[in-house]
Amino acid sequence: MSVQPFLIGDGWIEVLDGDESVRSIFDQHYSRYVYADGRRPKLFMGPGEKMVLMRADASAIFGWRKFKSGDGQQGINCAIFHRQDLAEEAASELIAEAEDRAWQRWPGERFYTYTDPRKVKPTMVKGPFGVLYPVWGYCFYRAGWSFAGVSKSGKIIQAKEPTQVARGE
Repeated sequence: MSVQPFLIGDGWIEVLDGDESVRSIFDQHYSRYVYADGRRPKLFMGPGEKMVLMRADASAIFGWRKFKSGDGQQGINCAIFHRQDLAEEAASELIAEAEDRAWQRWPGERFYTYTDPRKVKPTMVKGPFGVLYPVWGYCFYRAGWSFAGVSKSGKIIQAKEPTQVARGE
């Protein structure tokens, strides 16, 4: 792995799409598309306006993307969130901090993300009467996101409306 922690700063640091340190973390995410012919394009976020964030200690990455969604979703898409096991902060706290950064660039926009329940291990949550049940994308729910449907391909859609976004003002 070629990850090099930044020597200056803390929290989220904005980097360019294609940054090798981010790519090495992104390559570990379940959504990473691997071309059959072995190609590795330099850019990995896809088309559209984007914001790529990495924690200063290289413990997590987050990618926001504004593009025309093929399934009618509106707003800014969380295209990638991956936290290394060594991350000390709760995932929901990292999401909230990344939201603040995105809110500065895209004020008034809805945020949304997809979670593939076939590829992500659920968090077991205690429900009524002490019964455990699986929840996919639990860290987003903890950060105040809501269930927004299921995509045609079976992915869970979660969203956060502009009125729910914590503003870092």
